[in-house]
Amino acid sequence: MGKVICVGLGPGDPELMSVRADRLVRAARHVAYFCKEGRQGHARQIVDGIISPDAVEYSMEYPVTTEIPLDDPRYNEMMAAFYADWSAKIATVARDTDIVVLCEGDPFFYGSFMHLHARLQGKVEIEIVPGITGMSGCWTSTGQPITWGDDVLTVVMATLPEAELSRRIGDTDALVVMKIGRNLPKLRRALEKSGKLQQAWLIERGTMPGQKVQRLVDAGESVPYFSIAVVHGQGRRP
Repeated sequence: MGKVICVGLGPGDPELMSVRADRLVRAARHVAYFCKEGRQGHARQIVDGIISPDAVEYSMEYPVTTEIPLDDPRYNEMMAAFYADWSAKIATVARDTDIVVLCEGDPFFYGSFMHLHARLQGKVEIEIVPGITGMSGCWTSTGQPITWGDDVLTVVMATLPEAELSRRIGDTDALVVMKIGRNLPKLRRALEKSGKLQQAWLIERGTMPGQKVQRLVDAGESVPYFSIAVVHGQGRRP
């Protein structure tokens, strides 16, 4: 009997993969990865040229991304059916051989694999290979430490209601904001209300080709999917 191995690939630069992740991907004979319909997917792009040409690939195409609002009941219904279907398919493969599932960043940090992981419990052996998170790659690209001394770091989603977003930003020393996309105007307002707009940085495509690091106040009206905002802590320094 095989097992399901979810490999964290790091923030985007293939050279930031772990030695273990690189070894497992190169040796894999069955590889699965998430992607938008008709696209290769970012995780698959990271390992392009590393996967064996003899490997069997399974592209797990999301049935919906931004076409339906997250709070629409249809969204959860479609995604739940999608994860149930693919967890069954992956478990079937793993009955006979290992299958490697690719995941950007770290699988257990807002990774899509978590939804498969929950459904695969008790059905097949699972191994998780941690990876450098996208946020770590982004704050490192600013050339400044994200936290000092006893700074409190908060990670928030820009999808939160504006009042909640502003409250959490105001309550922390250091900040990472993910899932920005169309929520950029709301994030700007929340940062301004919290008095941290001038301190915020926006990193687009961190560690990837085309990486862009700039003050958030200088950013345009839209950002690509792979964008993270950070506010550095100022903590106690010797």
